[in-house]
Amino acid sequence: MNQKPLRILLFSTLYPSAVRPVHGIFVETRLRELLKTGLVQARVVAPVPWFPSTATRFGEYASFAATPRHEERNGVTVEHPRYLLLPKVGMNLAPYAMALAAWRSIRRLQREGFDFDLIDAHYYYPDGVAAGLLAKWLGKPLVVTARGTDLNLIPDYPFPRRLILRTAAQAGASIGVCQALMDRLRELGADGSRLHTLRNGVDLERFRPEPLAQARERLGLAQDGQYLLSVGHLIERKGHHIAIEALAHLPGLQLLIAGSGPEERALKELAERVGVSQRVRWLGVVAQQDLKWWYSAADALVLGSSREGWANVLLESMACGTPVIATNIWGTPEVVSTPSAGVLMADRTPQALVQAWHELMAAQPTRTATRHHAEQFSWAATTQGQIDVFNRVIEHHAAAMAAAGVPRGS
Repeated sequence: MNQKPLRILLFSTLYPSAVRPVHGIFVETRLRELLKTGLVQARVVAPVPWFPSTATRFGEYASFAATPRHEERNGVTVEHPRYLLLPKVGMNLAPYAMALAAWRSIRRLQREGFDFDLIDAHYYYPDGVAAGLLAKWLGKPLVVTARGTDLNLIPDYPFPRRLILRTAAQAGASIGVCQALMDRLRELGADGSRLHTLRNGVDLERFRPEPLAQARERLGLAQDGQYLLSVGHLIERKGHHIAIEALAHLPGLQLLIAGSGPEERALKELAERVGVSQRVRWLGVVAQQDLKWWYSAADALVLGSSREGWANVLLESMACGTPVIATNIWGTPEVVSTPSAGVLMADRTPQALVQAWHELMAAQPTRTATRHHAEQFSWAATTQGQIDVFNRVIEHHAAAMAAAGVPRGS
């Protein structure tokens, strides 16, 4: 007898769109892996802040306005309701504005026949708190996944911390993409019995080693050059500036930067100021299917982040056989856990990056060994873990509702 598929509503502002195709790609990837099993059906509600103009001079705000209200991505229906994000007070009011804005879209999905079994929310605040409100209004069970800043920074503010803990008490389960995040939630006061660590996996088919010479020829890179790759949104938190400053002390090394963002101009000015602009190549946004060539062409990947839950770029690089240099924060030591994976920086400075580069080059692992390390992080275990958690939460919720005398399906 075939098992009836679970019906989940994925709720998160961290989901790609036609306008921002790589925004929150890690959330979409996890869902796609779930859907591959045939055991899950899903719809996505991904709210975006309301903004009145699509004029490009408004930057990221214009992309909010340009985001379609409804779209299909990889066979999944995605709704993008608008919510009002007010200056100054927006942080405290965002969960309520987000939940109210999503209500109509969710009720429409239910009327159209998608009466889901569970809300699967990603990013604890404000998204998870908003999902908690919706779960309460709809009488649905809830699972919330923490991903980084939502627990390693936002709980420093008292009001969001109270709402996070209230939601953690309501949720049938909380999932962390690294153990450090669940340790943090437990330290804040959450019930440890409801906390689960399910690390992001890596697509070992999409990200696989390509021959170094072939990759460099394809990308127009010198065969005998040395290349350090930095991938991520061009913001301070990702640490591209650290790589640029380190370059001044690493003669002959070329830096490849993949990404776009508000700090692009400042980073280019920094490269000019420290005299390395001729050794920095700006790649812009690189499509997921093309990243393997850049990973395979590089001698190492650098990730100089100040905050990171579980950085997918580390696993992607390793899956392509390229070791990494990374700051020693949060979930990163859980990824860079052996010499074959790469080197952790002593601190978040250009000097530490220079030291880590020399350390890695002095004992550079084989690409086969680095790939083998990445193979420990396939999606299979995480996907099955999610399904198991979802089923337990749904069963527990149904039992609690029955004990309270609430008719099934009401």
